[in-house]
Amino acid sequence: MDLENILLSESSHKWTNMDCNHRCSAECPRKGGSKGVVETFKAKDLIITPTTILKEKPDPNGLVFGTVFTNHMLTVEWSSEFGWERPHIKPFQNLSLHPGSSVLHYAVELFEGLKAFRGVDNKIRLFRPNLNMDRMYQSAVRATLPVFDKEELLECIQQLVKLDQEWVPYSTSASLYIRPTFIGTEVQTDSLFWRTLPSLGVKKPTKALLFVILSPVGPYFSSGTFNPVSLWAHPKYVRAWKGGTGDCKMGGNYGSSLFAQCEAMDNGCQQVLWLYGENNQITEVGTMNLFLYWINEDGEEELATPPLDGIILPGVTRQSILDLARKWGEFKVSERYLTMDDLTTALEGSRVREMFGSGTACVVCPVSDILYKGETIHIPTMENGPKLASRILDKLNNIQYGREESDWTIIVS
Repeated sequence: MDLENILLSESSHKWTNMDCNHRCSAECPRKGGSKGVVETFKAKDLIITPTTILKEKPDPNGLVFGTVFTNHMLTVEWSSEFGWERPHIKPFQNLSLHPGSSVLHYAVELFEGLKAFRGVDNKIRLFRPNLNMDRMYQSAVRATLPVFDKEELLECIQQLVKLDQEWVPYSTSASLYIRPTFIGTEVQTDSLFWRTLPSLGVKKPTKALLFVILSPVGPYFSSGTFNPVSLWAHPKYVRAWKGGTGDCKMGGNYGSSLFAQCEAMDNGCQQVLWLYGENNQITEVGTMNLFLYWINEDGEEELATPPLDGIILPGVTRQSILDLARKWGEFKVSERYLTMDDLTTALEGSRVREMFGSGTACVVCPVSDILYKGETIHIPTMENGPKLASRILDKLNNIQYGREESDWTIIVS
C-alpha cells in the first residue's frame, strides 16, 4: 500500500455509497486539513461593506431577464486548509480566478434561482427559499464542493436583499431574482503534505467560492408572461440520463442544452421538449418542469408530471403545484412516466386539456404546439382557458405578492 493510501485508510468511512479520497463530505475526518477548520460560515459573522457608488435603478416595466444587477453581492470563500471564511457583503464587482480553477476546465460548479417579491403591502417576501437551500446543498454534495449550514446561508441572503431592498421592483409583474452560485476555484491538494498545488488534474477542488448576486427581472419570456410556447421534440438530444446530474442545478446541464435550443429555434420553435429513452419519455420543457392535465387511460381527470427518478430537476414551483393540487383534491395528481405515444394517443381521443411548463423564472408557461417527427402537434391548452394553468398562476402570484397569507413565504422586510 502506498503512503497516500496508508494516510487515507486511517480515516476510512462510508458516504452515500461513494469512496471519498479527497474529503468530499461534511463527515470526512480529513475534510479540513487542520483542527482549526471552520465547518460552516455564520450569518452573525457577516461583514458588510456598503458601496460608495450607487447605480441608477431601471424602469420595472422595461426589465429584461438577467441584464441588470444591484449594488451589492455576497461572497464566502472556502479552503480545505481553513474551512469557511467569514461571509462578506461587498460592492458588486468582478471575480478574480486562477486560470487553472476547476470551474473553468471541468465545470465544478452549481447555482440556484429564487426570487424576492414586493407585496401589495410593500413587504418583501421570499417564496419557499428553504427548498432552494435543500437543493443547493444536494448539488454541492454531488459536485464534491464543501457543504454548509443551509439556514446560515439563507440568513446571509436575506441580509443582502435587505441591503438592496430598493431594487425589489415596486410592481406585481416584476421581482428581484436571486442567483446563488458555488464554484471550485482551485484544483488539487498534495495528498502527502496537504499543500495547494496549481494543477490541471481532475480532482476535487481545494478552494471554492460561494457568491450571490441579485437582478431585478420582469417576464422571463420575451413573448410575455403567459403566452403559450411551441416546442421542438427530437430524440437525438438528451438533457439528462440515469446516474447523471439531471437532478442537480449545475451549469453543465444548461450549457450543453444550448445546441438543441438553437436547433429548436431554427425549426421555428421557442423551446425544446426533452425526450428520454427508446419509448421517448417526456421529461422537461427547456429549463422547466412539465405538467400534463388530461383524462388518462383509465378515464380519470389527472394532473401528471414526470417522477423524480434522477433525470428530473426537483423544481420549487413543481413541488408547489403538486402541493396545491393535492390540497384541492379535485382530480388525481400523479408523478408518473409520460411518453410521446401517450400524448399523441390522448390527443387523438380529445383527452388532453392543458400542457404547461413550470419554473422559478416563468412560474407557469402554457404549451400550444409540439413539432415532432416533422409534424406539428397542436395542444389545446389555450382553447381550454387555460383554466388550470391560470388558476395555479393566480394562486402562486397571490401568495408571492402578499395578497394571500401563507407559510410558504418568509418576510425579509
